[in-house]
Amino acid sequence: MVEVKDILKYLPHRYPFLLVDKILQIDGEEKIIAIKNVSFNENFFQGHFPNRPVMPGVLICEAMAQVGAIFAHNARGGMEDNKVFVLTGLDNVKFKRPVEPGDQLRMELTCLKRRGSFWKMHGSALVDGKLVAQAEISAMEIDMP
Repeated sequence: MVEVKDILKYLPHRYPFLLVDKILQIDGEEKIIAIKNVSFNENFFQGHFPNRPVMPGVLICEAMAQVGAIFAHNARGGMEDNKVFVLTGLDNVKFKRPVEPGDQLRMELTCLKRRGSFWKMHGSALVDGKLVAQAEISAMEIDMP
């Protein structure tokens, strides 16, 4: 299990944009499972939507992409200080159910293709075992600007 203090070593993201709380499982280049605890205190709930707080779908995709970056860094044996993974594409994105305050978002990603510094992964986001979103996520490792 990877806790948030170690997640900070893999990602350049920080509050309020770090969207991964814990890594439950990493299976080499095969699979990763991570958690995002969705709290009413999240800043996006102030405006999305005041009377019916729902986690924006784009942030669910971003959370999956962050998990994908951790997955890729881990699979390649760590992270160089001057490298970062950037999102290059989202395909076949589907949203099935809303994600609300108090939910625990479980993200599961598997590798579909890896070629050099390019990765394509399938991501599923679940709450209480029910699919809330899915996407094919593409990312590439680049030199940090």
